[in-house]
Amino acid sequence: MKVENILVIGANGQIGSVLTQELKKKFGNENVVASDLRVKPDFEGVFEILDATDKDVIEQIVVKYEITQIYHLAAILSAKGEENPLSTWEINMKTMFNVFEVSRLNNVDKVFFPSSIGVFGDAALADATPQSTFLNPSTVYGISKAAGENWSQYYFERYELDIRSLRYPGIIGYQSLPGGGTTDYAVDIYHKAVNGEEFVCFLEENTVLPMIFMDDAIRATIELMDSPKENIKTRTSYNLASMSFSPDEIAAAIQEVIPSFKISYEPDFRQEIAASWPKSIDDSEARIDWGWKPKYNLDSMSKVMIEKLSEQYNTVV
Repeated sequence: MKVENILVIGANGQIGSVLTQELKKKFGNENVVASDLRVKPDFEGVFEILDATDKDVIEQIVVKYEITQIYHLAAILSAKGEENPLSTWEINMKTMFNVFEVSRLNNVDKVFFPSSIGVFGDAALADATPQSTFLNPSTVYGISKAAGENWSQYYFERYELDIRSLRYPGIIGYQSLPGGGTTDYAVDIYHKAVNGEEFVCFLEENTVLPMIFMDDAIRATIELMDSPKENIKTRTSYNLASMSFSPDEIAAAIQEVIPSFKISYEPDFRQEIAASWPKSIDDSEARIDWGWKPKYNLDSMSKVMIEKLSEQYNTVV
């Protein structure tokens, strides 16, 4: 059996930190190389300092560890990206091209490139947004991801590089802090709730967006990468769905467990971004091609989030 050596780029991020741990469980500590701009003090395992804008360093790591799979998670996210659009474009695209080129030239077997519901704009159907639809993203982050999807397909068709991708909805997890996305309110709200603080939401109360629990998102990522190559029919990026809700609905779910929790609303520039995104996603192609199925809904996710964060903060709710 072939030994898989995994490189995670952006291992300190919201997704990367959790995915790295799951990959270590699957492949073994010594076979997973985590990388980021700096190492966390409590990290255990193999770690390489990496600025993914430096193609040569990526290549050195790939050669050194005989890497067979790369998970490229480093990117500037939607809300943060709007603060400096040109820099966001340059970083997101340069790091992507570096990963794709190093993988192509060094015969890396598989690459994971995350996309996002940010690729959709107001031209797409808001409800049950289909897999194949017009993309007119409203943020530079979404523009970079839409371009990345097309480049993923190009590298597969031109060079037979096996790139796989998911259009992540908002990801909610207790394991790491938000990373600058428009859906981050749905993570921060739980932190405020378990600490007995009022939450001031930067979106309007009835803004419905697609979301997914971190455990489901990580499982979907690994299941996609484990699927036989012939099952992967979509070479841009697969729609991924789980649940959709608004800030007032998540607040109500929290209040079922923490009745004293309070929320208020002060919408900012992120409301305009959210308003351009879908309310729900049609992920039937992922379900058909490689058997995707979520396990969590809003209520079951909320119970786990509150339980785990209460343990972290040593609070009683």
